[in-house]
Amino acid sequence: MFTLVVDAVRARTAQVLAIFVLTALAAAVAAAGPWYAYAAVTRAAEAQLSAASAAQRNVSIQTETDVRTDAAAVLRRFADLAAGELSRSLDQPVRGIQQRLSVTRAGGDANMAVAYRDDLCRHVRLDGPCPSAPLQIAVSNATAQNLGLQTGDTLTLLDRTGFPFRFTVVATYSMRDPADPYWSNPLFRAEVPGLDPVFTPVETFGSGLFQQPTLTYDVQIPPDLIRGDGAQRLGAALDDAEARLKPNRLRMITGIDTVLERIAADRDTVRRGVLTAGLQTLILTWFAIGIAGRCTGRDRRTDVALLKLRGLSRGDILRLASGQHLVPLLAGVLAGAPAGLLLAGGLAGAVHPSDRGAALVLVAAALAAVLLGGLLVLVIGEALVLRQPVAVLLRRSATGRADWRATLVDQVLAAVAAAAVYQSRSGGPEDGLKVAAPALAALAIALLAARLLVRVADRAGGAALRGGWLRLGLTAVQVSRQRGADRVFALIVVAVAVFATAAGGLAADRTVRAERSAAELGADRVLRVEAPNRTALLAAVRRADPGGREAMAVVADTTTIPPVLAVDTTRLAAVAQWRPEFGPAGLLPDATAAGGAKPLPLVTGDRLTLRTRSEGTAPVTVELLLQHEGTGRPVAVAFGVPGTVSAPVPGCAVAPGCRLVRWGLTAPGRSPLPPDTVVTLQSLRQYGPAAEVLDPAGFGDIGRWRPAVGGVAIDIATTGDGLRLSADRNELAVRVSSTEVWASDTAMPLPVVLAGEAPAEWRLTDPLLTSFGQVPARVAGTARALPGLGTSGILVDLDATRRVAGESEPPGEFQVWLAAGARPGLTANLTAAGLTVITADSTAQRSAVLGGQGPAAVARFGLLAGVAALLLAAATTAVAAAVDRPVLRGQLAALRSQGLPAPAAVTTGYAGTAALVLAGLSVGVFAAALVGPLTRIVVPPFTDGWAVLPPPAPQNGVVLALSALVALVVLGVTGWLSVRPLLRGLRAPGAAAGRGADPKEDGR
Repeated sequence: MFTLVVDAVRARTAQVLAIFVLTALAAAVAAAGPWYAYAAVTRAAEAQLSAASAAQRNVSIQTETDVRTDAAAVLRRFADLAAGELSRSLDQPVRGIQQRLSVTRAGGDANMAVAYRDDLCRHVRLDGPCPSAPLQIAVSNATAQNLGLQTGDTLTLLDRTGFPFRFTVVATYSMRDPADPYWSNPLFRAEVPGLDPVFTPVETFGSGLFQQPTLTYDVQIPPDLIRGDGAQRLGAALDDAEARLKPNRLRMITGIDTVLERIAADRDTVRRGVLTAGLQTLILTWFAIGIAGRCTGRDRRTDVALLKLRGLSRGDILRLASGQHLVPLLAGVLAGAPAGLLLAGGLAGAVHPSDRGAALVLVAAALAAVLLGGLLVLVIGEALVLRQPVAVLLRRSATGRADWRATLVDQVLAAVAAAAVYQSRSGGPEDGLKVAAPALAALAIALLAARLLVRVADRAGGAALRGGWLRLGLTAVQVSRQRGADRVFALIVVAVAVFATAAGGLAADRTVRAERSAAELGADRVLRVEAPNRTALLAAVRRADPGGREAMAVVADTTTIPPVLAVDTTRLAAVAQWRPEFGPAGLLPDATAAGGAKPLPLVTGDRLTLRTRSEGTAPVTVELLLQHEGTGRPVAVAFGVPGTVSAPVPGCAVAPGCRLVRWGLTAPGRSPLPPDTVVTLQSLRQYGPAAEVLDPAGFGDIGRWRPAVGGVAIDIATTGDGLRLSADRNELAVRVSSTEVWASDTAMPLPVVLAGEAPAEWRLTDPLLTSFGQVPARVAGTARALPGLGTSGILVDLDATRRVAGESEPPGEFQVWLAAGARPGLTANLTAAGLTVITADSTAQRSAVLGGQGPAAVARFGLLAGVAALLLAAATTAVAAAVDRPVLRGQLAALRSQGLPAPAAVTTGYAGTAALVLAGLSVGVFAAALVGPLTRIVVPPFTDGWAVLPPPAPQNGVVLALSALVALVVLGVTGWLSVRPLLRGLRAPGAAAGRGADPKEDGR
């Protein structure tokens, strides 16, 4: 038996090679699938962790306890207890203590915490010494500017009972890297609303003044704990640790649960998607092997007939046939498996060691399915042949195209496809036949088109020959009589449809990732920077890019409701990656420019002289606040009234000078202003150099001034002498130490673009921007979404907001958006202009991170499976053409001897395969374009549910055209190479006459 098998294999080289190629392709995809899935799951987990914020990766153990004596010892015991309940693999432990207090300031009290944090001074930039003694503190630069604090000042904070805590400011600080995991605990960031915490030594909390502060022990989740199946174990371990902590009155606060849920969703997405693509490829492989076995079975039919005549039983014949088929199947599996593993490793990387055993088991199972399934298909084909009589087996002509069995199979497949399409259109979870609906719908179209193709070829061939269209008629007859042509055609249709659908899915995935990245960042590249204030940020960016085409200053405040994005509108259209969903790009710039604001002259001297007239009886002081236009540093000046009084303005002589922010009236001792207080501001003149800043006409322009909002305001009026300020009636006896008049150097109310629902307060009152001190706003337009904010937020002009905010510094993240064509040295220019670049992000980097997540991984493997399907169709086409080559050669040689011109014979030889390929390609592209709307295919959503922008269509004309071109090249070249040996002897007249069907031409 073994010798017979070897002889059969050697005698059927072409047939064995065909089965080997098909099996090797299937084995490569089968081996790649499980390995790719496990590796992609690991990469997706890493991508999710890298996309998560430090706060989401943080695990914080917290408790409230008494630290009246030795705070350091209490903190140490607490940290030891917390660390003992957590895995030693968690890294970057940081201890801290925090007490929530408040500070009284103009405009009302604000939340402000006092805190201790391990190694604080290594994570901040200090202007002054690191606090080292009890009740010494470091305040943030923004807080110092908001409260007017300087080194050496005393800051008084209040607890809930009003008890005062008096701290000495020894330094100001700014974070070296706000994205550092060190700052991941929100207890050590500014509250909303509120100010940045002040930091003090741990000894401060042992002074006996603080009751029940919050102790914290923070650790970060490292990537190693989520690789492989670690994410599943990590979630269970954290649950166990939380249960052990509760008896000790310790609580666990972490955002990693959300990340673990996304990792689990990615895992399910990858495994389901890879399994679906792999099963489709496996079924197509079995189909292709069946076609190949049927096409190459002509010579085996003779062998079977001879074996039956010699008395061999059906079992013996089947064993012989199985052995003959097992050789190429086994060789194909052995050749394809390593190639598939290498391919999967190149696409998705290595599998985590903890998953390699499970991955190899699934690889072996997939390869066994390819081997046993292919063998079963071929053996079933041989068994059907064995049922035929010897006389039928010895017949060389075709025995018919399709019987009732083939029709029944087609009807069953059509019914399954209809069920899959119904399930896909009805919505619901991704289960059942829904995931395979596109391929099944393409298969139904292919089967229907295959039956139409043969019938059309039957009738068209006869009609063309009767009409004298020799080439067309012979080609149609060839397609009509070619054994298995309908099945080869169906396979081509399905393969092309699967390939085009996969290519469209991958293209749509790349598009949606790029669009999301651009929408989240707002520009091609975004730098997170540190600057003293908004004025300094705006001035630095304008100095670094004076042309205004490459960089734009931005402040994003996502802590307010709704969030606010402040941009330099003069550069918005040139720098931002604007989308139609964001509204017209010129809406906010035009509304801002149309406000008609008239900025006051800048103060560029080193001294000011103010001339005033007073009508009240009590003494008052006129206070002027200026702000340097380059640094944003406030400059306060006090003038006595009445008369002409001079005062220095340090720093304003430095270009570009200082702008006027506001005027104020202050009574001695900060007591309330007497009701008869009236002061008229008449002129303001600078010296060094000398120039008139405001004359009586300038002061008398009412459009240049606006009163403060809230509290006891001041009445303003204009006269021929200047600006008249009078104290408002204080009937409620509200204690106000000063009243203010602001320079109205920006359009009021501030024009904004609104995305999403307006704040509930706006439905009852006029729109106000509370981030900037109750500033009135006007909705200039609405948008479906805004860059960086999503579907809810406000877009406003940065220059306008920093003018209305004055010396206060609202919360927000400082950014610089860079255009796609920004020069390489621009970052260095920004640094030279005074900005500190903390992090840099780009749409390409963010898209790459998203590309590691589950939906993108499935799209890549889908294209791999689509390419494999296309190659399977090409190999099957080659087998079919090679098997029919001897018969077709004999037929064309006979026609040549009867006078058929050589060009017609050559054209006919090529045209049969070409017609089959072109027809299958055309219907396949049509099916790919149809199954999308038919099955309602959509781009898979992101794991985190992001849906700010509408997803792109999974198919478009460009992708279909490129897919058709690739398929045409692959199938066309394969078909041409398969038919080319047939035509070598047909070009010379009579050269092939009388040859007939030479068995040697079959490649055996």
